[in-house]
Amino acid sequence: MPIYKAPVEDTLFLLDNVVGYEKYGNLPGFGDASRDVVEAILNEAGKLAEEVLQPINLSGDREGCKRTVDNGVETPKGFKEAFRAYTEGGWLGLSFPARYGGQELPHVLSSAVSEYTSAANMAFAMYPGLTAGAVAALLAHASDDIKTAYAPRMIEGRWTGTMNLTEPHCGTDLGLLKTKAVPQADGSYLITGQKIFISAGEHDLAENIVHLVLARIEGAPAGVKGISLFVVPKFEIGADGAPGKRNGVSLGSLEHKMGIHGNATCVLNYDDARGWLVGEANKGLAAMFVMMNEARLGVAIQGLGQSEVAYQNAAAYARDRLQGRALTGAKAPDKPADPIVVHPDIRRMLLEMKAFNEGARALMLWTALEADVLHRSPDEAQRKAADDHLGLMTPVLKAMFTDLGFQNAVKAQQVFGGHGYVGEWGVEQFVRDARIAMIYEGANGIQALDLVGRKLPKDGGRAVMAFFKTAGDLAKQFEADEAMKACAAQQTKSIGNLQQATMWLMQNAMKNPDNAGAASTDYLRLFGLVALGHMWLQIMKAAQDRRGDAGMAEKMDARFATGKFFFERMAPETSLRLQRIVTGADTMMSVPADMF
Repeated sequence: MPIYKAPVEDTLFLLDNVVGYEKYGNLPGFGDASRDVVEAILNEAGKLAEEVLQPINLSGDREGCKRTVDNGVETPKGFKEAFRAYTEGGWLGLSFPARYGGQELPHVLSSAVSEYTSAANMAFAMYPGLTAGAVAALLAHASDDIKTAYAPRMIEGRWTGTMNLTEPHCGTDLGLLKTKAVPQADGSYLITGQKIFISAGEHDLAENIVHLVLARIEGAPAGVKGISLFVVPKFEIGADGAPGKRNGVSLGSLEHKMGIHGNATCVLNYDDARGWLVGEANKGLAAMFVMMNEARLGVAIQGLGQSEVAYQNAAAYARDRLQGRALTGAKAPDKPADPIVVHPDIRRMLLEMKAFNEGARALMLWTALEADVLHRSPDEAQRKAADDHLGLMTPVLKAMFTDLGFQNAVKAQQVFGGHGYVGEWGVEQFVRDARIAMIYEGANGIQALDLVGRKLPKDGGRAVMAFFKTAGDLAKQFEADEAMKACAAQQTKSIGNLQQATMWLMQNAMKNPDNAGAASTDYLRLFGLVALGHMWLQIMKAAQDRRGDAGMAEKMDARFATGKFFFERMAPETSLRLQRIVTGADTMMSVPADMF
């Protein structure tokens, strides 16, 4: 059976020593989240993940969701009770405003909790995760009446939320969508169309499901400029605020998927379903992007979570599994063979996973804190800088974390050998579950195009230039540090590779846009490696500083060595990525389409 231990200790180390949680104490909400409170919250979240969610992950995968005779969906055994525990614990409302029933605590805490729940049970965590994203979109764009009617019940967990974008004929190209909205005399709209791949679209966990639906009002302009956003509840809301009659939205089918079997992925049919406009007409895509950006960062955390749980299981197996002898002589002479953790290639895979997990967790926490600055700081300059950071990092985190989350799940499977391929140990589930994160909320190739085509040139490159300065200044600080100077030198080289790649794109993308498309995935990975390096320098410095604390020497030495491994074995990939980028698109685009 698989195991999972929430990395609370590591999260606290990073908050205390790397991302500087205490520096944000002047922001609203942080005063109620002292260090003791943070530790208590994370420990309780860890218990929820370990004791409630993880035990039903494997069983939920095997059982899956079932369509019922009344066109509903029955979730796996234990999911209802787990959802009740989740909502009664107030976890859904952790960071939402108190006026709508939330606790108004820092968003960074919600992000850390999300890692634990996604690692313990990714399919389950999607139900509250999508609800939180829907609430965020409503609070940002809906009228006060809609906010009051929906947000408190969703934050309470009585109702859940979804995001309805994709249609059978269009996914990323939303300008092609056909779902129509016909205005009614009472101010509502009748929505007709079909949506596919709707996660948590139908289930038995809550008394109502609130769908956020993109549709085109009759007579609206073609393309994305004519898309509006509507709130469409499964049950219409009565005068008393309670669910009333069934709306015209129904389950078309339940998708049979590679993974996340415990989450109901649905085809939903809208037949004159009554909905209400969210925000301005024909401005729906901007409103939906609030939810999409929340979801993209949430999906990045899913990638980290799957990587972490896969690593924990692989490391435990490697310490116990006896196979062969160490190349340098027996390490367990009293046993018939040595544990496989003695073999360099096993250690390579484990350290690649460990180095990513710890660096990515730090990067995630830093980015989550910047989200807190954006939404809570009274200082306009701070908010603008935070917005720049989030815009730049969102595609990087979404794509890199999920790419490596999947790759690391595969590495864990490799550590297990044949036992990783069969279902008994649960590792193959991590591979299957992690795979979807590279696809939904904008496939990773789209994230790379977004980074190169939109985020780099935005505001004259202000965001990327600020990142270059921040990363470069930090690397210079360690040039004279005997223990860290080699790592700092590699980081400086990595930053240089990223700057060269950026300059090459500036010089070559305009004259041939295919150059940007051909470079985009490599550029995103290069950027992500530099961002991880930026975090690892800070982690290593913190490990040095904390080494003298009682009982901490061994842990800090291991952390420092993991950082050295990152710079010696993983960061040099930036040179390879640069070399790929500067080859351009000519050869790639020269092969005739009918030759594929």
